[in-house]
Amino acid sequence: MAVNQEVYTLETAQSETVKSTDRILDFDLSAELNHGVVVSNLAYAVAVEMGLDEEFCYQMAIAGMLHDIGKLKLTGYINGQERDPLLIEELKYVRMHSSLGYEELKDQGYSDIVLQSILYHHENYDGSGYPSNLSENSIPLGARILRVCDVYAALSSDRPYRKAFDVSTVIELMIDEIKNFDMEVFLAFQRVVHNNE
Repeated sequence: MAVNQEVYTLETAQSETVKSTDRILDFDLSAELNHGVVVSNLAYAVAVEMGLDEEFCYQMAIAGMLHDIGKLKLTGYINGQERDPLLIEELKYVRMHSSLGYEELKDQGYSDIVLQSILYHHENYDGSGYPSNLSENSIPLGARILRVCDVYAALSSDRPYRKAFDVSTVIELMIDEIKNFDMEVFLAFQRVVHNNE
């Protein structure tokens, strides 16, 4: 698929962050809140589309809003540092955000659905994700839903290093990396997205 004269995959689209002159850990609270709202609404809609009970759907809305809250903790790692630390070091910190979010919320009365969804929302269906390299049905259903919704929300939004992709391009990029997603969740997600167009 050609986009701006280049062939893109989900991995290359995401890896442009590292090539960017912008820091990985620059934190834009407004953008993060907007991202959380998009993921929350989409996760709720996907859960409804899958026929899950109302309480589970509600818990998915909460998890979607809070899924990246661990990134707030990461801002402490860069306060006071030089302007040009090693990007690979920052990437290690970025991968901590799901665990940090879980740790921050675990004693605050959130349900196991919310907590497990946040902790594992970067696990890939084929076992290549993080933090625990879980695969298939060992990944909690809520995390599998968030995984799809999070990727969609990220690719369909403007970033400092690239403009938002249109919906059809986002879907194509996600299909190229279908190994990352639970197919049942992905099909429900596609129905939601296409019904909202």
